[in-house]
Amino acid sequence: VTDASYNSAGFDRGHHCPSGDRTNTIAANSSTFLMTNMIPQAQYNNQIVWAGMEGSLRRLVTLGNEVYIIMGSYGIGGTGNGGFKTTIDAGRVTVPANIWKVAIVLPNGNGDSARVSTSTRVIAVDVPNNNSLFSSWKNYRTSVDAIEAATGYDLISRLPAILQATLEARVDNL
Repeated sequence: VTDASYNSAGFDRGHHCPSGDRTNTIAANSSTFLMTNMIPQAQYNNQIVWAGMEGSLRRLVTLGNEVYIIMGSYGIGGTGNGGFKTTIDAGRVTVPANIWKVAIVLPNGNGDSARVSTSTRVIAVDVPNNNSLFSSWKNYRTSVDAIEAATGYDLISRLPAILQATLEARVDNL
């Protein structure tokens, strides 16, 4: 996959880890532009919904928090500027149907996993990969349990089972 793989594909080069989250060094920022950090993302999904969420998470950091982020995609087929596609670049890159993110928010400190409690804020979103999205990322909030059911992953699994169950069942409403 090269930069040209996205030319005229109708999808943005959506970053798994956004450039704006890795600005402490040139090397860290440059690594966000590797093609292994990209997915075909519908333009309005990327530039409106996803950008809004990324900005909100960065604001939480400036307010004295650490934010641990897990992000991925699932399914096949999205609708970009050129209509519905299951792949781009002559079939070499799969277009995901949904893009999800889980963010665990902790006040700055040490011993992070030991500081996770039932009151820890966990934000989970699951967004369709299409161009009909013109609203806030908050409209796509869901539970970690729902993302796990859609992906088959077991997220935040290093926490004690009762704490994991509590946090994964909740839908953020702040």
